[in-house]
Amino acid sequence: MKTIFFTAILLLSFSCKKDRNKTVLPEPVSNESLTVTKDTVQVGQAVNHADPIEEIKKEYAVLQGLLEVKKLDSKGFTYNCNEEPSGEVRFYSEKDEIKVIEHFYAEHSHFSATERYFIKNGKPFFIFREETVWNFDGGTPEKPITKDDITETRIYLQNDKPLKCLQKQYSIRSDNKQKNIADQTASKEMKCSVDEVLKTYHSLLENKDKKGEIQCL
Repeated sequence: MKTIFFTAILLLSFSCKKDRNKTVLPEPVSNESLTVTKDTVQVGQAVNHADPIEEIKKEYAVLQGLLEVKKLDSKGFTYNCNEEPSGEVRFYSEKDEIKVIEHFYAEHSHFSATERYFIKNGKPFFIFREETVWNFDGGTPEKPITKDDITETRIYLQNDKPLKCLQKQYSIRSDNKQKNIADQTASKEMKCSVDEVLKTYHSLLENKDKKGEIQCL
């Protein structure tokens, strides 16, 4: 009788131990599940650490390409103030959304400037500005030599704040046959204020529906 009693206790203990082992065993995790989780984390980190300057360069390249192949709708106007400046404005759009604004103007006969505003979601993200001052620089009355002093400024923007400003300066003489002087001149990073260019940008937008020739902006 004692033998049967101890045998029953041993069987019961073995059964309980087996059940406890089943309870604590974790669910198996497949290799595929681990891979997806790892990839998801990596993608999230890549997006969070994307270089805004590189993103701006990509956006600029797309719009510049559309301009070059004339895939954007274009309209604009000219203006002529009695006491200068005078200029021309062009709006380039895709599906009625303005993507690029080009503004050329001249003052005092020896100065001119071109501005290009590249826009995404209603805000400029890149501004290119080229200023030219020209003067006579030798030669003869019959064949005068002129010199253009050119300043190029590139402004990378995010939420109307400058992320980076680059500037290069060079001169071109009318008797100089050297080509690609601009490409051979290095840009220098500088601090810059965008208050004036953004003021001009908003002034241009306010006149986006104008046609023909108007007076001052």
